[in-house]
Amino acid sequence: MWSWIERLEELRARGRRAALVTVIRNAGSAPRDPGAKMIVLEDGEFEGTIGGGQLERLAIEDARACLASGTPAGTFRYPLGARAGQCCGGSVEVLVEVLVETLNAGPRLYLFGAGHVGQAIARVLDGTPFTVHLIDPREEWVRSGEVPKATFRHACEWRRFADRAEWDGRRTYVAVMTHLHDTDEEIIRDVVARPARFVGLIGSRAKWERFRMRLAAQGVPAEGLERVRCPIGQALGGGKAPQEVAISVAAQLLAIHYEGAME
Repeated sequence: MWSWIERLEELRARGRRAALVTVIRNAGSAPRDPGAKMIVLEDGEFEGTIGGGQLERLAIEDARACLASGTPAGTFRYPLGARAGQCCGGSVEVLVEVLVETLNAGPRLYLFGAGHVGQAIARVLDGTPFTVHLIDPREEWVRSGEVPKATFRHACEWRRFADRAEWDGRRTYVAVMTHLHDTDEEIIRDVVARPARFVGLIGSRAKWERFRMRLAAQGVPAEGLERVRCPIGQALGGGKAPQEVAISVAAQLLAIHYEGAME
């Protein structure tokens, strides 16, 4: 059975904007009763149904218009006559609610690696404008009690997350710090081809030079490689404890975020 609550939570975890369309009342003969729901995304993709046909097409158009304009909610009435392509003679009124707006509006950090430093970064950024997505296939690390409750946890392989995530050059930040160097390199090769405001890699300059040479030999464009910040973080004097590294990384991310906000 389709669960609109679970689906909205999944969209929220992915930072996707969506509109929830709910039938709130009808008159006369109508295809669905009050309470029927449908989820509409910005590209017109939808799940669930409020009755199908032209009625549903019109509701999708109005939901997409709300998403595009930033309207938080609105009600729409559809007479089931010629405009709706139906001859029931009744009418349907729906409530359109735009959801996931606040999550999608701020910067989001895709943090690949839930080790000690990754968890510390999630803690330091808790309470800041950043929404943190922590990605690691190791369930016990992602679900650690050291990770703040506000952090979105993804216990999956990095590629599965990357292929389903939202990417843009203004709000998306990436930090790569998995427990395997080969995985770090794979992620960097992938994400430098995607839109992102920041791409950071944990490690030394020597590590990055090795990565750079191999990736260049594999055909990764130089302009993509130039986007990578390694070592990641602000220079704070050489502290290497997880919390110290986390503070330096958070300082760097916040500086970039607020610099962009002032542009």
